Amino acid sequence: MKLPRRSDLSKHWILDNNTIFLNHGSFGATPKKVLEEQKRWQNMVEKDPVKFYEEIAPEALRKSRKAISEVVNCNLDDLALIENATSGVNIILRSLIFEEGDEIIVPNHAYQACRNTIDYVAEKWGAVVITCEIPFPIDDNQVIINKIMDCVTEKTKLAMIDTVTSPTGLRMPFEKIVEQLEAKGVHVLLDAAHGIGMIPLDLERIGASYTTSNCHKWLCAPKGSAFLHVRKDLQELIHPLIISHGRTIPLGESTRFRHEFDWMGTRDVSAWCVLPFVIEEIKRISNMSLNEIMKHNNKLLIKGRNIICEKLNITPPCPENMISSIATIKISSNKVEGVDFSEPDPLHLELLENHNIQVPVWYWPNPEGRYIRISAYLYNHEEEYEYLADILKKCL
Repeated sequence: MKLPRRSDLSKHWILDNNTIFLNHGSFGATPKKVLEEQKRWQNMVEKDPVKFYEEIAPEALRKSRKAISEVVNCNLDDLALIENATSGVNIILRSLIFEEGDEIIVPNHAYQACRNTIDYVAEKWGAVVITCEIPFPIDDNQVIINKIMDCVTEKTKLAMIDTVTSPTGLRMPFEKIVEQLEAKGVHVLLDAAHGIGMIPLDLERIGASYTTSNCHKWLCAPKGSAFLHVRKDLQELIHPLIISHGRTIPLGESTRFRHEFDWMGTRDVSAWCVLPFVIEEIKRISNMSLNEIMKHNNKLLIKGRNIICEKLNITPPCPENMISSIATIKISSNKVEGVDFSEPDPLHLELLENHNIQVPVWYWPNPEGRYIRISAYLYNHEEEYEYLADILKKCL
């Protein structure tokens, strides 16, 4: 079969021309000009490392936090620049002190790496993990809200809520969930790994205690760029995983939160330094605002999901208003016999090796099923989903 076309905007990326790339959701994809700008910053470091880290970097990183704060509507001094959302989840969970019997709520759709962190911390403190069982397929946001709120007890101390679930691709009604949980005195850790650049985020209005989001996914920043937002009234509780000079530097006009997170040793900060450039570049190459980009991706994603579901005679597992730029489709109820949970799904390998399609396929134990998850971004074209659907029809 002839390979499908990409959109005209794909020229701004260096994606392999021979691969149908439908997995933006895993690691994102960074435009050429952004990579060039990152290289410029890396070269700046090597021209005079001392001058860079002592004089240039502090102001550059302040500008980056300011650029992010304007996108997600928060105070720039309440943001810390970190490597990824999993780091953000670890920072929060490993900073907090729990008492034996305290309860932590986590939906069964949570990202496994973050769930692992919750289990680790709960075991350490003797806390209890309450897994909220949310069905999939699902047809109503209120089901999610009710399920989560039914898990709240007088012992509930924290809830980790996704903006968009990684395994099932659901856009959670997180705004209402956060509002109701925080009103009950339950602190919310908002896992917005799929957040900035994918869905609108207004952190001041949402009001979560803690929020972490990847910039290298839907904002298309270089790999290893993310942020952590901590509400001002809680910042004294939170410390980075790496304790360095910021622990004892005189405060001056800053805060201990700022000092501790602004310097954690020598590292490549170029992925953070380019964030203001990233925001403007992605708008320039698309000739759209960030909100328009989100709407474009959502519209393409819905079209792609409909193409696949119609060709495979599958009922979409959730309404269109419950997906954003990724969508998970259940292709069977059980995992492939003889394939370990940690091994690649044979269908994933067949799609990649025999048909040049990069798309995740896996078995997930709860809610149980064998799933395929598609993404939609500016460089994609609906022909790619037609192609995938035709191949899947043959393979399945």
